[in-house]
Amino acid sequence: QVQLAESGGGLVQAGGSLRLSCAASGGAFSDYASGWFRQAPGKVRESVGAITWNGGVTFYADPVKGRFTIYRDNAKNMMYLQMNSLKPEDTAVYYCAAVDFSGTYYVPQYQSEYNCWGRGTQVTVSQ
Repeated sequence: QVQLAESGGGLVQAGGSLRLSCAASGGAFSDYASGWFRQAPGKVRESVGAITWNGGVTFYADPVKGRFTIYRDNAKNMMYLQMNSLKPEDTAVYYCAAVDFSGTYYVPQYQSEYNCWGRGTQVTVSQ
């Protein structure tokens, strides 16, 4: 299974943008569907969105639709989360995740579907 490492988190003002990166190592990332999750203080971890192995299909949770974009570059073993129009309620630790299934239309939406996780990166959005 691949190992995942997130980067790109930080402090940003409301309305700003950040791009998170997820680097996969130890395997072919193209064998994996993948996604992003987040966990705010005192709350359960929730899905942000997911993407098929080839980037052809994406899923976004309602709170981020129209503001966040997930994409990937399998040649570089990378996945990205572009976050625009950030809000204070987007403050959380963001995790990337992957599962070794490459079905054409498979966008895993639930934590239980994933078997690889990064350690997370903190995103803080100030007023």
